[in-house]
Amino acid sequence: MKRACLAILPVLVFLLASTLVAGDKKVEGGQSSVSFVVMKDESGKPVRNAAVILHPLQKDGKQARSGFELKTDGDGKTRFDGIPYGRLRIQVVAHGFQTFGEDYSIGQPEQEITIKLKRPQEQYSIYEKHEAATPGKNP
Repeated sequence: MKRACLAILPVLVFLLASTLVAGDKKVEGGQSSVSFVVMKDESGKPVRNAAVILHPLQKDGKQARSGFELKTDGDGKTRFDGIPYGRLRIQVVAHGFQTFGEDYSIGQPEQEITIKLKRPQEQYSIYEKHEAATPGKNP
């Protein structure tokens, strides 16, 4: 009986220590369940199959090497559970839309982020002909 108690004691100490450490992490850092809604800016309709890329930011503001990529469903929604509290860089890439990128602060157990994607804008080129003012004449 004494040996059985001595054999169980290290297991109990380990479980108690891991519970205390996990409890400290919840208080200090915490984790969030973040849901994303990606929609078209002009119509508010959902964007399906958009890539939502998550990069945690370090305290100095630099992007951490780790990251996750999620895909939106037919309703333009996706979700990720277990995102640690702190700064998070979010990029969204979808065919036919401008790439979106912004940094967010994650600090609540549940958080929803809505992202509105814009259509690409016309590019300006120095090689195309443009209306120019005639030199020496003021309009």
